[in-house]
Amino acid sequence: MSQQSSSASSSSAAAHLAGARVAVIGAGQMGNGIAHVFAAAGHPVTMIDVNADALQKGRDTIAKNLDRQVKKGAVDAETAAAALARVATSTAFDAVHDARVVVEAATERSDLKFRIFEELDRLAPADAILASNTSSIAITEIAARTKRPEQVIGMHFMNPVPVMQLVEVIRGLATSDATTATVMALATALGKTPVEVNDFPGFVANRILMPMINEAIYCVMEGVGTPEAIDTVMKLGMNHPMGPLTLADFIGLDTCLAILEVLHDGLGDPKYRPCPLLRKYVAAGWLGRKSGRGFYQY
Repeated sequence: MSQQSSSASSSSAAAHLAGARVAVIGAGQMGNGIAHVFAAAGHPVTMIDVNADALQKGRDTIAKNLDRQVKKGAVDAETAAAALARVATSTAFDAVHDARVVVEAATERSDLKFRIFEELDRLAPADAILASNTSSIAITEIAARTKRPEQVIGMHFMNPVPVMQLVEVIRGLATSDATTATVMALATALGKTPVEVNDFPGFVANRILMPMINEAIYCVMEGVGTPEAIDTVMKLGMNHPMGPLTLADFIGLDTCLAILEVLHDGLGDPKYRPCPLLRKYVAAGWLGRKSGRGFYQY
């Protein structure tokens, strides 16, 4: 297929999904952010979580972030109100019954994601695309839990979702060209910049980012420098917007550990071995911002 015809095909696919219902599995930091951007782009969204309190908190976060955009002049109050009105919530998995696209944004645990995709395959419409926001777990393995592996794809948004432009679009072994083209065009229609990558542990973003964070943690453990010193070197010396340890706290140290374990197990290279200090912090419940303490106190 020529580049021109491929572009026309993907644009047609995106147009076909304009205003289509989207289901987002998970109401946490990533899930509510994903629901936010789809709703802002005109899609009715059902945000699904087993925890009703998490759903309320997620919807409140969307309202707060939309209000922040209004105050910054990025959107007007009427547009923000319309976006929030498009967000419905449910604790029932069968709420995916009318979704054309489902984006899973549950905790980064392979066993949990496998169970979710088995359920999604059973309950979502036969033509629905099933996407995962996983930051490291193999899309091929997730897709193998379904009877539609050609319609399963990775759609890895960056945090915070309403602000960050990148979406890693990850092809599993069986993901079809049509599914990939549709999701690339869909991400573009959300105002994001999609980048297509193949299904290897950590994909691109975390395969490069996590070893840097891990090495920064080794520097703390070995007494090379304090967290403040290490972050200052990377901000002022390497022009990073935030230091690796601040970023690790923002991501969640448990998430960093889970991704490093996927890299270590999947690639078998000792350079991905999680730092013992990271394991110790996670065991202590020092998970970063979300727990009030990580490499810094919040």
